[in-house]
Amino acid sequence: MPPGGRHAFFFVQGSEQALPAHLPPAGGIEIVPHGIAHDLQLLPDDGGLDQQLRRVLDDLSTVPGIWGYFANPLIQRSDKKALLKQLFEGELSANVYHFLLLLADKRRMALYPAIVEDFEKLSNEARGIVIADVTTAHGMSEAQREKIGNKLEAVTGKTVKLRLHEDPKIIGGVIVRIGDKRIDGSVTGKLSALADELMAYK
Repeated sequence: MPPGGRHAFFFVQGSEQALPAHLPPAGGIEIVPHGIAHDLQLLPDDGGLDQQLRRVLDDLSTVPGIWGYFANPLIQRSDKKALLKQLFEGELSANVYHFLLLLADKRRMALYPAIVEDFEKLSNEARGIVIADVTTAHGMSEAQREKIGNKLEAVTGKTVKLRLHEDPKIIGGVIVRIGDKRIDGSVTGKLSALADELMAYK
């Protein structure tokens, strides 16, 4: 049994066929992205595992229709792997690169966004980090980001990573979401709350 347990991934050159229990061949068995994300934590962090996984997700997400392409069973696995090789060969650590090829080989590459999301959640939980999605009408300055980050860390008692979004529809102010908690300090949110109050007087 290899180090790390029976579910551990081991990727070396030419080992794309290595298969953990959570990643059965395609054919009627639905896999759970959370299980794969858990197995990913057993990989050695050779060169920033989380950053590389996120980079691949961000790069692929810029390609229109890419996840439908990977989900399409009529497209040959060899073609999907060839695309990944074209995009990422020599750009990633051996572990991450062969992990992508394994997902494509097992027709599971369409699940990659969910796998990365779960991996980041598990990794952050292990390090006592929470993700705060912060939405503003326009971009924030470094000083504004630092101020919001410090306030959120004081409130949560944890290290906070900001994930920034822009939405002109909120007009002004800020909306913060941490997990299932939402703080709406936007102008739109305040106007909506005021409208609800006014409606209550009818």
